[in-house]
Amino acid sequence: MGGFFGTIAVKDCVNDLFYGTDYNSHLGTKRAGMATFDKEKGFSRSIHSLERDYFRSRFENELDSFTGCSGIGIISDTDPQPILINSHLGRYAVVTVAKINNLREIAAELLDKRMHLSEMSANNINQTELVALLINMGDTFVDGINLVYQKVKGSCSMLILTEDGIIAARDALGRTPIIIGQKEGAYAATSESTSLPNLEYQVLRDVGPGEIVRLRAEGIEVLQKPFEHEQICSFLWVYYGFPASDYEGVNTEYVREHLGKMIGKEDDTMADCVCGIPDSGVGTALGYAEGRQIPYQRAVLKYTPTWPRSFTPGNQSRRNLVAKMKLIPNKALLKGQRVVFCDDSIVRGTQLRDNVRTFFEYGAKEVHARISCPPLVYGCPFIGFTASKSDLELITRRIIQDFEGDPNKNLDKYAQTDSPEYNRMVEEIGRRLGLSSVKFSKIETLIEAIGMPKCKVCTHCFDGTSYFFEKKSGK
Repeated sequence: MGGFFGTIAVKDCVNDLFYGTDYNSHLGTKRAGMATFDKEKGFSRSIHSLERDYFRSRFENELDSFTGCSGIGIISDTDPQPILINSHLGRYAVVTVAKINNLREIAAELLDKRMHLSEMSANNINQTELVALLINMGDTFVDGINLVYQKVKGSCSMLILTEDGIIAARDALGRTPIIIGQKEGAYAATSESTSLPNLEYQVLRDVGPGEIVRLRAEGIEVLQKPFEHEQICSFLWVYYGFPASDYEGVNTEYVREHLGKMIGKEDDTMADCVCGIPDSGVGTALGYAEGRQIPYQRAVLKYTPTWPRSFTPGNQSRRNLVAKMKLIPNKALLKGQRVVFCDDSIVRGTQLRDNVRTFFEYGAKEVHARISCPPLVYGCPFIGFTASKSDLELITRRIIQDFEGDPNKNLDKYAQTDSPEYNRMVEEIGRRLGLSSVKFSKIETLIEAIGMPKCKVCTHCFDGTSYFFEKKSGK
């Protein structure tokens, strides 16, 4: 995934930039970067790896080297950024939150036009540099950004730090958010509204899908109005959004608790208590406890001092170790109990299966799972919210392959709630994970909890519907 923060003010912005960027740290674990612009010194930039350290500790000692009234920062799960560019549009720095599925096709096209790619990471193309090259092909920033929208298959939101303000451009279908904040003498644009209140910014509004705005210290200029169609990612509310953040005016924790309450009211499973798998399962479990009228207990906890929330490592053995080490079951609350555990999703199932085994070893009488979203039947081509490299890493696809002999057969039937295929798949998921029972939220329940029209929310990973909207938007 990834998250960014940009700010421009009438006075020095470095402290706001530093702490605002840090509030996006739950969205990425690989690299971070900051760039500032000073009218006298020009652009300053720094990039660090986060794989062995945290954002604040990596950048704190060099804050005095940054000066200026405008800047952008990024927490990234992809390549080193910001990228600094000198072009016919002027000098600028750019950061992106993007997943570009046709990266090599675009690169080949640009190389054929005698352009070059200099920023490489582990011998791979730096997708932010690729975005910058597309921007440079436009006569204006707006032309270039629209070329990005036209060319990229996937998603791309960006912040561009120029000598004349910060340009914020949200993905053409709004899959990833940009929220604008305001305080006296300053504006900010960020992936997470959580970044704003402690820095005394008030949320002003969301940037619309495909909208392009320029922030200056004295105000906001709309360079391009929002597009008609929107497909904001539902996983913002299910998993990777911070609980205090709002997207399109809808609060993440409110959605999780409301969703859990609806799931609890529909459930007739006899249980002694409910527990949320930290972090993103906690809100759902609190709501479930209210809806089902059973106690909420912290039967499993995350060791937060040294295991902050992070995305799952790509290495399987390391994934298994991380999953085991950061969660600590509480034997006193598990022994002899029928426990419902709420979790955000089941991707591979490895972590939950190991947790379930541990819960039984610690004396749980029954272990039930209630999942905040429907089964992940389709891999996500738009947002990098898991480390999965293939749809076959999804437990649903492996089961479908075993049932059908083909992991792509009858997907629409397996995605349809309460169809014979769906029920058989869910039952098999529970069996393979060693659960007493497992139930998933329905798409209708999830959409009701979010409170937006389904046509504006991307549910592709559950039902494969988003390609329809890509065609309507001309992508």
